[in-house]
Amino acid sequence: MPHYLDNAATTPVEGRVLEAMLPYFTGTFGNASSVHGFGQAAKRALEAARREVALLVGAQPSEVIFTAGGTEADNTALLGLVRASGRKEGRVIVSAIEHKAVLHVADELEALGYGVTRLGAASSGAVEAASLRRAMTDDTILVSIMWANNETGVVQPVEDLARIAHERGALFHSDAVQAAGHVPIDMRAAGVDALSLSGHKLSGPKGIGALVVHQGVRIQPLLVGGAHERGRRAGTENVAGAVGFGEAARLWRIEGQERQARLREMGDALWRGLSAIPGAHRNGDPALGMGHIVNVRFDGCDGEAILLNLDLEGIAASSGSACSAGSIEATHVLLAMGFTREEAMGAVRFSLGIANTMEDVEAAVDAARRAVERVRRMGPSLVGRGL
Repeated sequence: MPHYLDNAATTPVEGRVLEAMLPYFTGTFGNASSVHGFGQAAKRALEAARREVALLVGAQPSEVIFTAGGTEADNTALLGLVRASGRKEGRVIVSAIEHKAVLHVADELEALGYGVTRLGAASSGAVEAASLRRAMTDDTILVSIMWANNETGVVQPVEDLARIAHERGALFHSDAVQAAGHVPIDMRAAGVDALSLSGHKLSGPKGIGALVVHQGVRIQPLLVGGAHERGRRAGTENVAGAVGFGEAARLWRIEGQERQARLREMGDALWRGLSAIPGAHRNGDPALGMGHIVNVRFDGCDGEAILLNLDLEGIAASSGSACSAGSIEATHVLLAMGFTREEAMGAVRFSLGIANTMEDVEAAVDAARRAVERVRRMGPSLVGRGL
């Protein structure tokens, strides 16, 4: 029986979410920009979804811009906020543990002539407020630091970081794709100017996300060609996707505390089991983390080899390394936390979701124990040596 423990990558669509979406593929299929009844029915559904997404993160509905996902939201935030500043030069600060959707845009801004500072993280996995304060300059336009890390689950001190950015007149953006639903978010209270979200991390559908921009903050659209989303994102809205995102947001808002408690209970049980395996180490401080993400490495083992052995036993998890064009790269997150390349190559991430049970946890622990024993018997991995 397969056991899915890779919910930080994507989550299965919850039944109630799918049920809410289905009418907008068939009977209520109108274009939300149309003035006739079909269009207006779609428009009402779109605005209801917008309200639910806003409520989840302490925002106003008018501040929610629907996008095609978290990557588009991050791209729009960094490019749109910098361009809207009207400045042809200046500095952008990001953390080195960001998702590539932020890091690669920072590279693009650097190529355009903007200065970019990339902050490392402490061994705990947190970006320290003191490091941001040292990096701030009077010409800093934007700071972008995620709310919670997708590999370690460590929650960042967003409120402190945003305050430091504002003290020097900079805007503050946070990628909250992994955090939304799992930790309480009030972007206004935290002082966050822009926030990125994604539906498929919340038991909602893929292909829908949102950028939430504080009222009064100017942003230049990434996509042009129409007045959709109040002129901030051109393109016919994905009504069914937005409805699903809205329903997922509503369910997390109402049931979130219960879900979070259950996920943390399972996460604690998972780590107890994994920690009993000789040579197991947790990556990131669990006291700062979301309970459903457990990132671990095992002495003498390559993460890819562990992952392949887990897959053979029907356990879906994620490696801490990224495979690209036939090469294996150590995860940039752990490297930014000060781990060696060998340690970073050994990381495996287990991430739990609301569909998981203790049976999944027990199966994962048993399979991990066998996988570690097999990999250690085989000796150093060719993958781990980069061959």
